[in-house]
Amino acid sequence: MTHQITIQPSGHTYTSKAYETVLESAINAGFNIPYGCRNGACGSCKGTILSGEVDYGDYAASALSETEKAAGKALFCCSRPLTDLTIECREIKAGVIPPRIMPARVERKEQLSHDVMALFLKLPSTEHLKFMAGQYIEFLLKDGKRRAFSLANAPHVDNILELHLRLIPGGQFTNYVFNEMPDKAVLRIEAPFGSFFLREDSDRPIIMVAGGTGFAPIKGIIEHMLHNNIQRNVTLYWGARTLQDLYMPALPEAWAKAHPHIKFIPVLSDATAEDNWQGRTGFVHQAVLDDFAGVNNTGLADYEVYCCGAPGMVEVAHASFVEAGLADDAFFSDAFSYAKPVANTTQTV
Repeated sequence: MTHQITIQPSGHTYTSKAYETVLESAINAGFNIPYGCRNGACGSCKGTILSGEVDYGDYAASALSETEKAAGKALFCCSRPLTDLTIECREIKAGVIPPRIMPARVERKEQLSHDVMALFLKLPSTEHLKFMAGQYIEFLLKDGKRRAFSLANAPHVDNILELHLRLIPGGQFTNYVFNEMPDKAVLRIEAPFGSFFLREDSDRPIIMVAGGTGFAPIKGIIEHMLHNNIQRNVTLYWGARTLQDLYMPALPEAWAKAHPHIKFIPVLSDATAEDNWQGRTGFVHQAVLDDFAGVNNTGLADYEVYCCGAPGMVEVAHASFVEAGLADDAFFSDAFSYAKPVANTTQTV
């Protein structure tokens, strides 16, 4: 059985198979609607059902409230059509790059901090991955599960893929990568995914907000901008708990030193006495508000924000930045979510 889906306000239409989510069928049809995690956790794909019925699927309560459902909202990454649908959502002008499955060999691992590992994957000599800076890949595990990680390199380096993995207590996959993965291991990946990438049709100044390993896709975006001589002003805020959690600060410091249009502001929320930290403290989104809210009575109205990190941070940043004047369609995000915990562990990744 198939259903016709119409996207408003564009009027685009496409056909969805019964087993496909609204998002899956849109991607397969070549339409680019916003999304992030693809598992109902981040809320990036939230839109409105104008007519028709859906099976809402499994999702995190924090991503879609009962009040929102009553108002016609749904998460398109986990909703499946039960009838023909008319939906309302913002479409992205950039074309869709269809994801594909390919093998990747572990080229090397590099310990970046006490709990962050850079994983470098090499593609076969006959394969090149076309993607947009900021997108992510998914590992296809033998048990049928998937694990998603953002690409930390720019697309002009397409035969080596760089990922930043944080070791999660009880995390089956990250524990394997840190402690068990053999040299030259061959993995299966599917890529690219995600709508977190630079909107190159804009010339607005950019505020980038990273939490922890949310720095990875932002690194890829900035390196893409530098490679292509995109001169938009960028202010990068990187939030972490302690100094050791800023796992490669020399890189953004070098960007800022070499390029006058880039500023780097690290922010620590729980600096220790041993850190001897003289920089900014508190929550990273609040540092942005302290610097921009109320400036010239326009606040954030003239900016675009690219925000990546934990779902809670992204959600708070979105709400507070819009309140400070940011246009809702000028906030682009990727909220990192983790797999559901299994027995006797705290979290799996």
